[in-house]
Amino acid sequence: MMPTFAHKAAAPIAASLVVTCLAAAQVSPAFAQAYPTRPITVVVPFPAGGPSDVVARIVAEAMSKSLGQQMVIENVGGAGGTIGSARVAAAAPDGYTLLAGSMGSHVSAPVLTPGIKYNSERDFAPVGFTAHAPAVIVARKDFPANNLKEFVQYLKKNASKAKQAHGGIGASSHMACFLFNSIIKVDPISVAYRGTAPAMNDLVAGHVDYLCEQAVSVSGAITGNQVKAYAVSSTQRLPTLPDVPTAKEAGLDYQMSIWAGIFAPKGTPKPIVDRLSGALSKALDDPALQKRMSDLGGSIPARDERTPAKFESYVTAQIAHWSPILKAAAATAKD
Repeated sequence: MMPTFAHKAAAPIAASLVVTCLAAAQVSPAFAQAYPTRPITVVVPFPAGGPSDVVARIVAEAMSKSLGQQMVIENVGGAGGTIGSARVAAAAPDGYTLLAGSMGSHVSAPVLTPGIKYNSERDFAPVGFTAHAPAVIVARKDFPANNLKEFVQYLKKNASKAKQAHGGIGASSHMACFLFNSIIKVDPISVAYRGTAPAMNDLVAGHVDYLCEQAVSVSGAITGNQVKAYAVSSTQRLPTLPDVPTAKEAGLDYQMSIWAGIFAPKGTPKPIVDRLSGALSKALDDPALQKRMSDLGGSIPARDERTPAKFESYVTAQIAHWSPILKAAAATAKD
């Protein structure tokens, strides 16, 4: 709100804002067809090499072909993905700054990270779903447990000295293990990193004990025998990891799917959002892209789930579903 002593300046500023808003509201389909006329920045709110980064690069490469402009990945890590997300929320709503958002940035971070500078429902215009993947519970390769039952038993006896890595408070990897730990009622030593990639590096090196992260990020280390895998959080085994049981098979009711998507700043004109959404859907229909995702343990959402409206409804439902669960788990952890 303008202060009372600024009435003379307020009138032209207000008029300018009205003109700007009207111009944004009246963006024509022809303008959207001309868009983009320069490269588009896609902010990945985590360091390079993690699951959000991998998925974003695969999708951005395919979308660039349809849009006729390069989509440039910018990694802005830190604070569980909230620094990069806040940057996009505050960016100009012109379609040239996008966010490779995720379950971490939009669901868990608002609950588990105090003082974040955006509202995940009010400050973004959803463009579309990109992928989803189950979490995999993995440990250093010389961890003494041989299966999930033994792993849980070990943690219950040694939680005070067990080191659990994650990509920052509120990140998907934090949420995945946070829920797992709350189910088996353990409170290990939490070791936060600026993203999954450095956390995985330390897990492979044996500096930390375990991690819960998307299959997209850990499948290679599992098949390369660099880490031990105990269970996946999906309802069925993954074709890429056929020897890793589901948590349900292994005796634990632990199920979740970690999703990723693209967001624009709130106020981005609908024709531009629709243009981006169309390019995204076309990219996801590419059999080569689908195979790359499948090989990493991820899956592509159905075509009717990809629209901005459907994706927005999905994100809203995810927030409504997981927020009370996370809040309850957080309260239990503090007791």
